[in-house]
Amino acid sequence: MSEWRSFLIYLVTDNIMSRKELVVSALENGTVLDHIPAENVYRALNLLNLKGIENQITIGINLTSKAQGKKGIIKIEDKFFEDDELNKLALIAPNATVNIIRDFKVVEKKKLTMPTEVIGIAKCRNPKCVTNHQPIKTRFTTVAKGDEISLLCHFCEKISKIKSVF
Repeated sequence: MSEWRSFLIYLVTDNIMSRKELVVSALENGTVLDHIPAENVYRALNLLNLKGIENQITIGINLTSKAQGKKGIIKIEDKFFEDDELNKLALIAPNATVNIIRDFKVVEKKKLTMPTEVIGIAKCRNPKCVTNHQPIKTRFTTVAKGDEISLLCHFCEKISKIKSVF
């Protein structure tokens, strides 16, 4: 992966395949977030507070994946995250992988760890919860039942599925 300097795109029109080359710069230094479910790529950008940063970001959505069918990938130039920042991503992409790139080479691969507590990044679905009426940061405990991940609100004790709070 780190040896590629560009990606090739094949266009099929009227059953004739032609080779076109789209140049996407290889990442010299930065972070690659791979194996994000395609439908969660924009949520991942929000969770990691990437809106408005000056760094170059390359986003791929609905890329073919043998394991997932469709996946997403995010490449962020010259950006390195703390583990607790990255682990928030496990809420929406538990099988995502993180590659740290230095001098065009993968120097570290990380697996995400599900956080036990989530503060201030999700909204409680209970309309009567105090967090929806007062300037209080939300606070949840993660609850895992098999592959299903839910959040338990610290204030009203409502359990919400992950997809409904992000």
